[in-house]
Amino acid sequence: MFAVDESSPDRNVCIVGLGYVGLTLAVVMAEAGFRVSGCELNPGFVASIRSGRAHFFEPGLDERLALQVAAGRIVADTEMPRDPAISLYIVTVGTPLDGDGRVRLDMVRRVAGQIAERLKDGDAVVLRSTVKIGTSRSVVLPALEASGRRFDLAFCPERTLEGKALYELAHLPQIVGAMTPQGAARLSQVFNAITPTVIRVRDPETAEMIKLIDNTSRDVGFAFANEVARMCGAVGVSAAEVIKFGKLGYPRTNVPLPGPVGGPCLSKDAHILIESLEGHGLVPEITSATRRINERLMTEVAAWIAARVEEAAAPAGAGRTRIAILGLAFKGQPETNDLRGSTVVPLIEALRTHLPAAEYRGFDPVVTAAEQEALGLVAMPSLPDAFEGAQVVIVHNNHAVFAGMPLSQLSARMARPGLVYDFWNNFDPERLAMAPDTRYVALGSHPMPAAETVVT
Repeated sequence: MFAVDESSPDRNVCIVGLGYVGLTLAVVMAEAGFRVSGCELNPGFVASIRSGRAHFFEPGLDERLALQVAAGRIVADTEMPRDPAISLYIVTVGTPLDGDGRVRLDMVRRVAGQIAERLKDGDAVVLRSTVKIGTSRSVVLPALEASGRRFDLAFCPERTLEGKALYELAHLPQIVGAMTPQGAARLSQVFNAITPTVIRVRDPETAEMIKLIDNTSRDVGFAFANEVARMCGAVGVSAAEVIKFGKLGYPRTNVPLPGPVGGPCLSKDAHILIESLEGHGLVPEITSATRRINERLMTEVAAWIAARVEEAAAPAGAGRTRIAILGLAFKGQPETNDLRGSTVVPLIEALRTHLPAAEYRGFDPVVTAAEQEALGLVAMPSLPDAFEGAQVVIVHNNHAVFAGMPLSQLSARMARPGLVYDFWNNFDPERLAMAPDTRYVALGSHPMPAAETVVT
């Protein structure tokens, strides 16, 4: 267990934004001996944190948060404190995309201005939110300089995986891209209190680029896997077999399995990278193609499923088509309830475009019934309930419960003809004993629909 040096000038920290990034960081820093003042605009989130409960699901977080709140090492408020003991501000506010797919920096600007009002000579500011390249220097620096104070500024990207954030904060290398060597040394000491490895890079722009490149490289890899799925489906072979057996024991191929690509990072970071290069006269071609491939997957599959439903149209009076979607969070492993950037949203929209009269059900081991209902779904309490009377069951995310479900038994509960569509290739079709007149189909085993049938 690492701990902050008692002689450190930065034992009192203000973390601005207590979402997934800020709250997990607050807990790990508090455990290392920092006193953390958290600022969060949402009063409901603040009330939950004060009671020792996180407002989102992260394994182990509630217990560890409760201990630090009870010990007084984490305090939360809706207002940024004016505490002279605070010498370090860490900004973890959201930077979502707007309706035109461009990153919103309004929260970063607002917070930078508020920090400037409280800044003392010798304070330090860390930007941890994902931003386009140059934001630390062009947006945050001028706001802080307006205070007339001397300060250190760095960009230190968040790099954790939801579901493993507490572990990774204490084990992954932390990147420090400071404006000065002195600031780099200072903030390296801060992060060395929670993790053994800190990597100093030349400047904030390098650190900003690292964050965007890391996530975009994963996006590119998944896009190629999804293109492999389209190619295999077109020629009539299984993408799962091509990928699994092609890399088995072969060290120079590591293609992931195809599937939905979403979440608060992968759904936006490639867009931010593209936007960052506009002023430099460069269009990142592979990055741009990657997003198109991954974003159209839901509309292509929805069109294919709708065509199968229409081919097997129920007789008059048979009732509404029931479609159950399993796994609504943007991923299932590690387990999370995060719906931000989840591909389930465009999937539902595309299905409703083709099949507006259908009843849509949801089942997720973590996402609450209220959150499911907000998506327009009828929340099912169990897997058997989700399958009961459904014409179509879609395995949307890769939660472990779906890989181990007794599909042969569950398919017997479905309406006939029934279709189970699996984005994650959890089952070997040749080893399944599906109920009569029910069918299992996985991504990468069927041709995608012609472009004109895909409604976007």
